[in-house]
Amino acid sequence: MTATLTPLTGIPFNRPYLCGLEREYVGEAIGLGALSGDGPFTARATGLLSRLVDAPEALLATSCTHALEMAAILLDLRPGDEVIMPSFTFVSTANAFALRGAVPVFVDCRPDTLNLDERLVEGAITSRTRAIVVVHYGGVACEMSTITAVAARHGLAVIEDNAHGLGGTYRGRPLGSFGALATQSFHVTKNVQCGEGGALIFNDLSYFSRAEIVREKGTNRSQFFRGMVDKYRWVDVGSSYLPADLLAAFLTAQLEAFDDIQRRRHAVWSAYDTRLAAWAFDRGAARPVVPVSCEHPAHLYQLLMRDTADRQEFIRHLGHRGVQAAFHYLPLHSAPAGRRYGRTAPGGCPVTEDVADRLVRLPLFAGMTASELDQVIDAVISYRR
Repeated sequence: MTATLTPLTGIPFNRPYLCGLEREYVGEAIGLGALSGDGPFTARATGLLSRLVDAPEALLATSCTHALEMAAILLDLRPGDEVIMPSFTFVSTANAFALRGAVPVFVDCRPDTLNLDERLVEGAITSRTRAIVVVHYGGVACEMSTITAVAARHGLAVIEDNAHGLGGTYRGRPLGSFGALATQSFHVTKNVQCGEGGALIFNDLSYFSRAEIVREKGTNRSQFFRGMVDKYRWVDVGSSYLPADLLAAFLTAQLEAFDDIQRRRHAVWSAYDTRLAAWAFDRGAARPVVPVSCEHPAHLYQLLMRDTADRQEFIRHLGHRGVQAAFHYLPLHSAPAGRRYGRTAPGGCPVTEDVADRLVRLPLFAGMTASELDQVIDAVISYRR
């Protein structure tokens, strides 16, 4: 029996946006026979991405998760090494380092931007600390001046999990350009997507040659195809982190349309922020905070409701009006695997626990129509609990 998928009614939380050239480019890749990785579209997409983040080099990967795993390998982490990171993030941020035997050290987030609280980072450092991983929540930058200064004082690597942040800036500088390494996501829910995909960005080129080997199953296959060696061998640990050129073709179309995608998303984000301001003030709901030093990429629009019950009732209310809203991360420090593989920094993560229980995200996608936007806003302001 063949299963049939029933289309969602109403306004979904996310709808993939196609700029129009995806099919053409995928067809071109098929015509060229460029189906596996590192073909012509991989080169085009990599060049576009490098320019966006102002990085000297980048490598496409099969996901942001895999890019983080590559970063963990490149840092030569050993069992018992510690990596500082926020508890308020996706599981991949921690999993990549736990897979190497390293211990994620969970630090609380700020109550305004929901980013890693830079004031707590130094107190979490021990003799075993090897790196600090920052996550730019919603594409709003962490306080990178403070964090990079702390890292420099202690000789630690900084890794940017920039899954949300492509197109965002901190003090005029692109997110993804601060860490020795940075990772990007091109999951279907991201501003620019190819269904599943990611990238590893190199601001410290000393990692690049080895990264090519790690990405190609631990072999020097890339050097072989460039004619640098007469045969390729297994020379290091690694895995299959290289995406097909078909995905790179799809991604190329998206990256070429980046400005248009961002214009559309910013229009939705700004409409939410302006038209919901009075309602949020009356309801005691907190809107996103964007410091003056930051430019955000309109990745998501979140509200912090008064408490968990208020959040759940609000989501139900929107659902009854055909609007799909969503909560977000569950704290990693209190998750079963977080307790098993990680530890919590002194002072715990009370802010993380609080915001995780109250946060709700509204639908936001580049193809949202004016009538859909009106429907979401009308549904929100009709909530009076």
